[in-house]
Amino acid sequence: MKVLMINHFPLEGSGSGTYTKNLAMQLAKQGHEVCVILPENTADFPRYESMRLHPVYFTNTDAPELEAVEGALPFNFPCFTTHPVSTVSFGDLTDDQMAAYLGAFKEAIDEEIRAFQPDVVHGQHVWALPSLAVGCGVPLVLTAHGTDLMGYDKWPGMRHFSETALTGAAAVICISADNEQLVRTLFPSHADKIVRMRNGYNPDIFHPQALDRAEVLARHGIDCAGRDVILFAGKMARFKGVDVLLEAAAIYEPRLGNAITVLAGDGEERANLEAMAAELGLSRVMFIGNVAQDELAKLYCIADIDLVPSRREPFGLVAVEAMGCGTPVVATNQGGLPDFVDDSVGALANPEDAADLARSIEDTLGRALADPSWREKIAAYAEANYSQAAIIHELEELYRRVTT
Repeated sequence: MKVLMINHFPLEGSGSGTYTKNLAMQLAKQGHEVCVILPENTADFPRYESMRLHPVYFTNTDAPELEAVEGALPFNFPCFTTHPVSTVSFGDLTDDQMAAYLGAFKEAIDEEIRAFQPDVVHGQHVWALPSLAVGCGVPLVLTAHGTDLMGYDKWPGMRHFSETALTGAAAVICISADNEQLVRTLFPSHADKIVRMRNGYNPDIFHPQALDRAEVLARHGIDCAGRDVILFAGKMARFKGVDVLLEAAAIYEPRLGNAITVLAGDGEERANLEAMAAELGLSRVMFIGNVAQDELAKLYCIADIDLVPSRREPFGLVAVEAMGCGTPVVATNQGGLPDFVDDSVGALANPEDAADLARSIEDTLGRALADPSWREKIAAYAEANYSQAAIIHELEELYRRVTT
Protein backbone atom coordinates (compact mmCIF):
# COMPACT_ATOMS: atom_id res chain seq x y z
CA MET A 1 0.00 0.00 0.00
CA LYS A 2 1.14 3.55 -0.74
CA VAL A 3 0.55 6.07 2.06
CA LEU A 4 0.87 9.84 1.62
CA MET A 5 1.32 11.61 4.97
CA ILE A 6 0.95 15.37 5.45
CA ASN A 7 2.24 17.15 8.54
CA HIS A 8 2.21 20.82 9.56
CA PHE A 9 5.67 20.43 11.16
CA PRO A 10 9.07 18.84 10.48
CA LEU A 11 9.65 15.27 11.63
CA GLU A 12 11.97 16.42 14.42
CA GLY A 13 11.06 18.76 17.25
CA SER A 14 7.33 18.11 17.77
CA GLY A 15 5.07 15.33 18.97
CA SER A 16 3.19 15.12 15.69
CA GLY A 17 6.48 15.05 13.78
CA THR A 18 7.73 12.17 15.89
CA TYR A 19 4.37 10.40 15.52
CA THR A 20 4.53 10.77 11.73
CA LYS A 21 8.14 9.61 11.55
CA ASN A 22 7.46 6.59 13.76
CA LEU A 23 4.43 5.54 11.72
CA ALA A 24 6.26 5.99 8.43
CA MET A 25 9.23 3.91 9.57
CA GLN A 26 7.06 1.11 10.94
CA LEU A 27 4.85 1.05 7.84
CA ALA A 28 8.00 0.75 5.71
CA LYS A 29 9.11 -2.20 7.84
CA GLN A 30 5.76 -3.81 7.02
CA GLY A 31 6.46 -3.41 3.30
CA HIS A 32 4.42 -0.28 2.57
CA GLU A 33 5.64 2.78 0.65
CA VAL A 34 5.39 6.12 2.44
CA CYS A 35 5.77 9.70 1.24
CA VAL A 36 5.67 12.60 3.72
CA ILE A 37 4.91 16.22 2.80
CA LEU A 38 6.25 18.57 5.46
CA PRO A 39 7.61 22.09 6.03
CA GLU A 40 11.34 22.75 6.44
CA ASN A 41 13.35 25.95 6.79
CA THR A 42 16.74 24.46 5.98
CA ALA A 43 18.08 22.19 3.27
CA ASP A 44 20.10 20.41 5.96
CA PHE A 45 17.29 18.37 7.51
CA PRO A 46 17.27 14.65 8.44
CA ARG A 47 16.57 12.16 5.66
CA TYR A 48 15.36 8.61 6.19
CA GLU A 49 15.95 5.76 3.76
CA SER A 50 12.61 4.23 4.63
CA MET A 51 10.47 7.09 3.31
CA ARG A 52 10.15 9.63 0.52
CA LEU A 53 10.16 13.25 1.74
CA HIS A 54 8.64 16.23 -0.04
CA PRO A 55 9.67 19.42 1.80
CA VAL A 56 7.95 22.77 1.36
CA TYR A 57 10.60 25.36 2.20
CA PHE A 58 10.23 28.39 4.47
CA THR A 59 12.67 31.02 5.73
CA ASN A 60 13.86 30.78 9.32
CA THR A 61 13.14 34.38 10.31
CA ASP A 62 14.21 33.56 13.88
CA ALA A 63 17.75 32.95 12.58
CA PRO A 64 18.40 35.50 9.80
CA GLU A 65 22.08 34.54 9.72
CA LEU A 66 21.12 31.18 8.15
CA GLU A 67 21.06 31.02 4.39
CA ALA A 68 17.53 30.56 3.05
CA VAL A 69 16.77 27.79 0.58
CA GLU A 70 16.26 29.13 -2.94
CA GLY A 71 12.56 29.56 -3.64
CA ALA A 72 11.59 29.32 0.04
CA LEU A 73 8.56 31.24 1.24
CA PRO A 74 9.81 34.48 2.89
CA PHE A 75 8.43 33.65 6.36
CA ASN A 76 8.71 30.78 8.82
CA PHE A 77 6.24 27.91 8.98
CA PRO A 78 3.36 28.52 11.42
CA CYS A 79 2.63 26.54 14.59
CA PHE A 80 -0.17 26.08 17.11
CA THR A 81 2.21 26.99 19.97
CA THR A 82 5.91 26.98 19.03
CA HIS A 83 8.50 24.69 17.49
CA PRO A 84 12.25 24.58 18.21
CA VAL A 85 12.89 26.23 14.83
CA SER A 86 9.81 28.46 14.53
CA THR A 87 7.98 30.80 16.89
CA VAL A 88 5.43 31.89 14.27
CA SER A 89 1.81 30.98 15.01
CA PHE A 90 -1.05 30.57 12.55
CA GLY A 91 -2.52 33.72 14.04
CA ASP A 92 0.61 35.67 13.11
CA LEU A 93 0.26 35.09 9.36
CA THR A 94 -1.10 37.87 7.15
CA ASP A 95 -3.78 37.02 4.61
CA ASP A 96 -1.16 37.03 1.86
CA GLN A 97 1.14 34.74 3.84
CA MET A 98 -1.68 32.31 4.57
CA ALA A 99 -2.58 32.24 0.89
CA ALA A 100 1.06 31.55 -0.02
CA TYR A 101 1.28 28.84 2.67
CA LEU A 102 -1.83 27.06 1.43
CA GLY A 103 -0.84 27.47 -2.20
CA ALA A 104 2.59 25.93 -1.69
CA PHE A 105 1.20 22.90 0.11
CA LYS A 106 -1.65 22.46 -2.36
CA GLU A 107 0.92 22.34 -5.14
CA ALA A 108 2.94 19.74 -3.22
CA ILE A 109 -0.12 17.60 -2.50
CA ASP A 110 -1.34 17.71 -6.10
CA GLU A 111 2.15 16.80 -7.32
CA GLU A 112 2.38 13.75 -5.06
CA ILE A 113 -1.15 12.62 -5.86
CA ARG A 114 -0.02 12.48 -9.50
CA ALA A 115 3.53 11.18 -9.03
CA PHE A 116 3.30 8.95 -5.95
CA GLN A 117 -0.30 7.78 -6.62
CA PRO A 118 -1.14 6.96 -2.99
CA ASP A 119 -3.82 4.54 -1.91
CA VAL A 120 -4.58 6.61 1.19
CA VAL A 121 -3.76 10.08 2.51
CA HIS A 122 -3.06 10.37 6.25
CA GLY A 123 -3.32 13.97 7.44
CA GLN A 124 -1.80 14.97 10.75
CA HIS A 125 -4.02 17.40 12.68
CA VAL A 126 -7.64 18.25 11.99
CA TRP A 127 -6.53 21.47 10.36
CA ALA A 128 -5.44 23.33 7.26
CA LEU A 129 -3.17 21.02 5.27
CA PRO A 130 -5.36 17.88 5.25
CA SER A 131 -8.28 20.08 4.14
CA LEU A 132 -6.32 20.68 0.92
CA ALA A 133 -6.44 16.94 0.15
CA VAL A 134 -10.23 16.77 0.30
CA GLY A 135 -11.62 15.95 -3.12
CA CYS A 136 -8.34 14.58 -4.49
CA GLY A 137 -9.94 11.20 -5.19
CA VAL A 138 -7.96 9.37 -2.48
CA PRO A 139 -9.44 8.30 0.90
CA LEU A 140 -8.41 10.64 3.73
CA VAL A 141 -7.62 9.59 7.32
CA LEU A 142 -6.93 12.23 9.99
CA THR A 143 -5.19 12.11 13.34
CA ALA A 144 -6.34 14.63 15.95
CA HIS A 145 -3.22 15.52 17.94
CA GLY A 146 -4.79 17.95 20.40
CA THR A 147 -2.85 21.11 19.56
CA ASP A 148 -5.09 21.38 16.49
CA LEU A 149 -8.10 21.41 18.81
CA MET A 150 -6.39 24.20 20.77
CA GLY A 151 -6.05 26.08 17.48
CA TYR A 152 -9.73 25.52 16.73
CA ASP A 153 -10.55 27.19 20.04
CA LYS A 154 -7.96 29.98 19.65
CA TRP A 155 -8.67 31.08 16.06
CA PRO A 156 -12.41 30.94 15.21
CA GLY A 157 -11.73 32.44 11.78
CA MET A 158 -9.80 29.29 10.82
CA ARG A 159 -12.33 26.72 11.98
CA HIS A 160 -13.43 26.11 8.40
CA PHE A 161 -10.17 24.19 7.88
CA SER A 162 -11.18 21.63 10.50
CA GLU A 163 -14.75 21.38 9.24
CA THR A 164 -13.59 20.86 5.65
CA ALA A 165 -11.04 18.22 6.65
CA LEU A 166 -13.50 16.27 8.79
CA THR A 167 -16.27 16.45 6.20
CA GLY A 168 -13.95 14.94 3.60
CA ALA A 169 -12.34 12.36 5.91
CA ALA A 170 -13.25 8.69 6.06
CA ALA A 171 -11.95 8.39 9.65
CA VAL A 172 -10.36 10.45 12.41
CA ILE A 173 -7.91 8.82 14.82
CA CYS A 174 -8.09 9.96 18.44
CA ILE A 175 -4.97 9.14 20.45
CA SER A 176 -6.50 9.10 23.96
CA ALA A 177 -9.84 9.04 25.78
CA ASP A 178 -9.53 12.75 26.53
CA ASN A 179 -8.64 13.51 22.92
CA GLU A 180 -11.69 11.54 21.76
CA GLN A 181 -14.01 13.39 24.13
CA LEU A 182 -12.79 16.73 22.80
CA VAL A 183 -13.40 15.68 19.20
CA ARG A 184 -16.88 14.42 20.08
CA THR A 185 -17.68 17.68 21.84
CA LEU A 186 -16.35 19.98 19.13
CA PHE A 187 -17.54 17.95 16.12
CA PRO A 188 -20.61 15.92 17.17
CA SER A 189 -21.79 15.45 13.59
CA HIS A 190 -18.57 13.57 12.79
CA ALA A 191 -18.51 11.35 15.88
CA ASP A 192 -19.23 8.26 13.77
CA LYS A 193 -15.81 8.68 12.09
CA ILE A 194 -13.82 8.41 15.35
CA VAL A 195 -11.36 5.56 15.80
CA ARG A 196 -9.47 5.33 19.09
CA MET A 197 -5.87 4.30 18.52
CA ARG A 198 -3.15 4.71 21.13
CA ASN A 199 0.07 6.43 20.23
CA GLY A 200 3.33 4.51 19.91
CA TYR A 201 7.05 5.07 20.34
CA ASN A 202 10.09 3.79 18.46
CA PRO A 203 11.82 1.08 20.53
CA ASP A 204 14.81 1.14 18.17
CA ILE A 205 15.63 4.50 19.80
CA PHE A 206 13.97 4.35 23.20
CA HIS A 207 15.10 1.24 25.03
CA PRO A 208 17.11 0.51 28.19
CA GLN A 209 20.84 1.21 27.88
CA ALA A 210 23.62 0.84 30.43
CA LEU A 211 25.31 4.24 30.27
CA ASP A 212 27.71 6.30 32.35
CA ARG A 213 25.56 9.02 33.90
CA ALA A 214 28.44 11.40 34.44
CA GLU A 215 29.54 11.05 30.81
CA VAL A 216 26.05 11.70 29.40
CA LEU A 217 25.48 14.77 31.55
CA ALA A 218 28.97 16.12 30.96
CA ARG A 219 28.07 16.49 27.27
CA HIS A 220 25.51 19.07 28.43
CA GLY A 221 27.88 20.88 30.75
CA ILE A 222 26.53 19.25 33.92
CA ASP A 223 28.72 17.81 36.67
CA CYS A 224 26.35 15.34 38.29
CA ALA A 225 28.78 14.47 41.13
CA GLY A 226 26.84 11.31 41.95
CA ARG A 227 23.53 13.10 42.24
CA ASP A 228 20.05 11.70 41.53
CA VAL A 229 18.53 13.02 38.29
CA ILE A 230 14.99 14.32 37.74
CA LEU A 231 14.30 14.98 34.04
CA PHE A 232 11.79 17.02 32.03
CA ALA A 233 11.78 16.88 28.22
CA GLY A 234 9.42 18.92 26.08
CA LYS A 235 8.47 22.28 24.65
CA MET A 236 8.81 25.32 26.84
CA ALA A 237 5.19 26.31 26.27
CA ARG A 238 2.67 27.29 28.93
CA PHE A 239 0.48 24.21 28.52
CA LYS A 240 3.48 22.01 29.41
CA GLY A 241 3.34 23.26 33.03
CA VAL A 242 7.07 23.85 33.48
CA ASP A 243 6.30 26.82 35.73
CA VAL A 244 4.44 24.47 38.10
CA LEU A 245 7.44 22.12 37.96
CA LEU A 246 9.70 24.98 39.07
CA GLU A 247 7.35 25.80 41.93
CA ALA A 248 7.49 22.13 42.90
CA ALA A 249 11.31 22.20 42.67
CA ALA A 250 11.33 25.04 45.19
CA ILE A 251 9.58 22.61 47.55
CA TYR A 252 11.52 19.40 46.88
CA GLU A 253 15.00 20.81 46.21
CA PRO A 254 15.76 21.55 49.88
CA ARG A 255 14.37 18.16 50.91
CA LEU A 256 16.17 16.19 48.19
CA GLY A 257 19.62 17.55 48.74
CA ASN A 258 21.20 15.01 46.41
CA ALA A 259 18.91 15.60 43.38
CA ILE A 260 19.31 17.77 40.30
CA THR A 261 16.57 18.69 37.84
CA VAL A 262 17.45 18.71 34.14
CA LEU A 263 15.12 20.46 31.68
CA ALA A 264 15.58 19.52 28.01
CA GLY A 265 13.68 21.56 25.45
CA ASP A 266 13.11 25.03 24.09
CA GLY A 267 10.25 27.36 23.26
CA GLU A 268 8.76 30.79 23.74
CA GLU A 269 8.59 30.45 27.53
CA ARG A 270 12.21 29.46 28.10
CA ALA A 271 13.56 32.92 29.00
CA ASN A 272 10.68 33.51 31.41
CA LEU A 273 11.20 30.10 33.00
CA GLU A 274 14.93 30.65 33.42
CA ALA A 275 14.17 33.99 35.11
CA MET A 276 11.60 32.26 37.32
CA ALA A 277 14.12 29.60 38.37
CA ALA A 278 16.59 32.36 39.32
CA GLU A 279 13.93 34.23 41.31
CA LEU A 280 13.06 31.03 43.18
CA GLY A 281 16.73 30.49 43.99
CA LEU A 282 16.83 27.07 42.35
CA SER A 283 20.51 26.17 42.33
CA ARG A 284 20.15 22.64 40.99
CA VAL A 285 17.82 23.21 38.00
CA MET A 286 19.62 23.08 34.64
CA PHE A 287 18.21 24.15 31.25
CA ILE A 288 20.04 22.31 28.46
CA GLY A 289 17.95 23.27 25.41
CA ASN A 290 16.62 21.08 22.65
CA VAL A 291 18.24 17.67 22.11
CA ALA A 292 17.95 15.10 19.32
CA GLN A 293 16.00 11.90 19.94
CA ASP A 294 19.06 9.66 20.23
CA GLU A 295 20.47 11.91 22.92
CA LEU A 296 17.08 12.22 24.61
CA ALA A 297 16.95 8.42 24.91
CA LYS A 298 20.30 8.51 26.71
CA LEU A 299 19.00 11.17 29.10
CA TYR A 300 15.96 9.03 29.89
CA CYS A 301 18.21 6.05 30.55
CA ILE A 302 20.38 7.89 33.08
CA ALA A 303 17.46 9.74 34.75
CA ASP A 304 15.90 8.36 37.91
CA ILE A 305 12.44 9.74 37.06
CA ASP A 306 10.84 11.66 34.19
CA LEU A 307 8.32 14.48 34.66
CA VAL A 308 5.33 15.40 32.48
CA PRO A 309 3.62 18.26 34.41
CA SER A 310 1.38 19.41 31.55
CA ARG A 311 -1.76 21.40 32.15
CA ARG A 312 -3.38 19.39 29.38
CA GLU A 313 -1.52 16.77 27.34
CA PRO A 314 -3.47 15.21 24.44
CA PHE A 315 -1.47 11.99 24.78
CA GLY A 316 2.04 12.37 26.16
CA LEU A 317 4.42 10.57 23.80
CA VAL A 318 7.43 11.69 25.86
CA ALA A 319 6.04 9.68 28.77
CA VAL A 320 5.91 6.39 26.85
CA GLU A 321 9.35 7.11 25.35
CA ALA A 322 10.71 7.48 28.88
CA MET A 323 8.92 4.30 29.95
CA GLY A 324 10.43 2.53 26.95
CA CYS A 325 13.82 3.32 28.51
CA GLY A 326 12.58 1.97 31.84
CA THR A 327 12.25 5.37 33.50
CA PRO A 328 9.42 5.89 36.03
CA VAL A 329 7.11 8.78 35.11
CA VAL A 330 5.42 11.40 37.27
CA ALA A 331 2.66 13.04 35.24
CA THR A 332 -0.43 15.12 35.78
CA ASN A 333 -3.80 13.47 36.13
CA GLN A 334 -5.39 14.99 33.03
CA GLY A 335 -5.56 14.70 29.25
CA GLY A 336 -4.26 11.46 27.77
CA LEU A 337 -1.73 10.72 30.52
CA PRO A 338 -4.05 8.75 32.87
CA ASP A 339 -4.64 6.30 29.99
CA PHE A 340 -1.26 4.70 30.68
CA VAL A 341 0.38 6.28 33.75
CA ASP A 342 -0.49 4.75 37.12
CA ASP A 343 1.36 3.51 40.19
CA SER A 344 2.71 0.52 38.26
CA VAL A 345 4.92 2.86 36.19
CA GLY A 346 5.10 5.99 38.33
CA ALA A 347 2.55 8.41 39.77
CA LEU A 348 -0.13 10.94 38.86
CA ALA A 349 -0.31 14.39 40.46
CA ASN A 350 -3.02 17.02 40.36
CA PRO A 351 -2.49 19.65 37.63
CA GLU A 352 -1.61 23.18 38.80
CA ASP A 353 -0.70 21.75 42.24
CA ALA A 354 3.01 22.25 42.93
CA ALA A 355 2.79 20.70 46.40
CA ASP A 356 1.17 17.53 45.08
CA LEU A 357 3.68 17.35 42.22
CA ALA A 358 6.58 17.72 44.66
CA ARG A 359 5.16 15.01 46.92
CA SER A 360 4.70 12.65 43.96
CA ILE A 361 8.26 13.31 42.78
CA GLU A 362 9.72 12.61 46.22
CA ASP A 363 7.72 9.39 46.65
CA THR A 364 8.50 8.10 43.15
CA LEU A 365 12.19 8.94 43.40
CA GLY A 366 12.40 7.08 46.69
CA ARG A 367 10.67 4.06 45.19
CA ALA A 368 12.92 4.10 42.10
CA LEU A 369 16.10 4.23 44.18
CA ALA A 370 14.89 1.47 46.50
CA ASP A 371 13.91 -0.94 43.68
CA PRO A 372 16.23 -0.87 40.62
CA SER A 373 14.34 -3.85 39.12
CA TRP A 374 11.29 -1.59 38.68
CA ARG A 375 12.86 -0.16 35.53
CA GLU A 376 12.83 -3.56 33.80
CA LYS A 377 9.11 -3.98 34.46
CA ILE A 378 8.33 -0.49 33.16
CA ALA A 379 10.30 -1.04 29.94
CA ALA A 380 8.62 -4.41 29.33
CA TYR A 381 5.16 -2.87 29.82
CA ALA A 382 5.91 -0.03 27.42
CA GLU A 383 7.26 -2.28 24.67
CA ALA A 384 4.37 -4.74 24.91
CA ASN A 385 1.68 -2.07 24.79
CA TYR A 386 3.01 1.13 23.20
CA SER A 387 5.78 0.29 20.75
CA GLN A 388 4.91 1.00 17.12
CA ALA A 389 5.33 -2.67 16.31
CA ALA A 390 2.62 -3.52 18.84
CA ILE A 391 0.01 -1.20 17.32
CA ILE A 392 0.84 -0.78 13.62
CA HIS A 393 -1.55 -3.55 12.61
CA GLU A 394 -4.47 -1.48 13.88
CA LEU A 395 -3.48 1.32 11.51
CA GLU A 396 -3.02 -1.09 8.59
CA GLU A 397 -6.51 -2.46 9.21
CA LEU A 398 -7.95 1.07 9.21
CA TYR A 399 -6.23 1.85 5.93
CA ARG A 400 -7.63 -1.33 4.41
CA ARG A 401 -11.11 -0.49 5.62
CA VAL A 402 -11.20 3.01 4.14
CA THR A 403 -9.73 1.93 0.80
CA THR A 404 -12.12 -0.94 0.08
